[in-house]
Amino acid sequence: MQKKKKRGRPSKPRKPKIPKIKIQAPRGTHDILPEEQKYWEKIYAIVSQVLSSYGFKRIDIPVFEDARLYLRGTGQTTDIVQKEMYTFKKGDNELYALRPEFTPGIVRAYIEHGMKNLPQPVKLYTTGMLFRHDKPQAGRFRQFHQINWEILGDESAVSDVRIIQVFISILKKLNLKRYALYVNSIGCSICVPKYRKTLVNYYRQNLKSVCSDCQRRYKENPLRMLDCKNEKCRKLIVKAPQILDYLCDDCHKHFKEVLEFLDDLEIPYQLNPQLVRGIDYYTRTVFEFYEENKESSQGALMGGGRYDNLVEMFKGKPTPGVGAAAGIERLINVIKKQDVKLIEKEKPKVFLIQLGDMGKKKCLKLFEEFQDKGIKIGEAFSKPSLKSQLKVADKEGVEWALIMGQREALEDMIIIKDMKTGAQETIRLDKAINEIKKRLGK
Repeated sequence: MQKKKKRGRPSKPRKPKIPKIKIQAPRGTHDILPEEQKYWEKIYAIVSQVLSSYGFKRIDIPVFEDARLYLRGTGQTTDIVQKEMYTFKKGDNELYALRPEFTPGIVRAYIEHGMKNLPQPVKLYTTGMLFRHDKPQAGRFRQFHQINWEILGDESAVSDVRIIQVFISILKKLNLKRYALYVNSIGCSICVPKYRKTLVNYYRQNLKSVCSDCQRRYKENPLRMLDCKNEKCRKLIVKAPQILDYLCDDCHKHFKEVLEFLDDLEIPYQLNPQLVRGIDYYTRTVFEFYEENKESSQGALMGGGRYDNLVEMFKGKPTPGVGAAAGIERLINVIKKQDVKLIEKEKPKVFLIQLGDMGKKKCLKLFEEFQDKGIKIGEAFSKPSLKSQLKVADKEGVEWALIMGQREALEDMIIIKDMKTGAQETIRLDKAINEIKKRLGK
């Protein structure tokens, strides 16, 4: 007689194997985690407040632009354009670039939207992400954030100083006190040719001693050699002819006025005759802010200058301009380095605890009512037990817990628990908000 086979439980279908891949943030980028947000929120709030008080209006421009904007504006001989710009093609003839800086885009918007017809000067500011294929290191990223502010339509020295004053005001609001301002004038199209000739003669004798980048710059744009960070080149830069000795009368007068304003306002500064900035459109005044000890700095906190030909370069009417940009990541690094204490966001003093389906539904509604009244309230709706929710409430350091179980939900009641003493009482649900307001002194 044939034995019957025992029927076992049907085997569960095996889950298909999911291919696993480890992905990390691209090199030169970084995540801004929740615990870091307090720095960003503080800076954005201060920037908005300060720039509004100085009469600047916010503008937002595209993250990518026609690449010609930077090829022509930022300058074909600059490191930004030659080495650092991210570009991509759309179709056969359209070349776009992720913005490596803000100024050309703001100038493009000024022209495109007829801002020349507005009362001058026009003061604009923005914040956002920029992209440069830079070598990632401390204080340098490939995706980074900047604050940018510009004054268009005024050629007077007072606008140069106002741009500087804005940043000093931001630093004060951030309680950053140890910084240094460096200033220079790089002249205009009248005085630069004579200086360029002198500079070429100086470097001709030392061409074998400079880096390969500077050998290229010597042919393309000798002034860029003064911006080189190579240690070998820095020794030659210090001994190079100074552009201040070659300024035309108008540029000399303009720079003298800038320095007089700084003196009158008791803004400390240092003259740096080698300061040229790494962008081609600058004319006359240029400036940079560093930490007090420049040698230990991770780069300039802020940099900017005057650009009196940039609007005209893009077929706009001749319009003088001056502006600056500050790196947000660098500001945050300095805030941490100088151990500046930020005022923490107000934490909830009340915590809502729910038990059972009916309790959860009523607490969801109650939570919104507290929100409408402007009372911050904590919750852990995803946790089912009283113990787990009280644990979260205790960790958050709240003063009061509101507890609603099935019984309280049926009777439209709620328990108020003093988290310090453990004392608790039951009150009507419709009295909960007023009772909490009274206990919080609101």
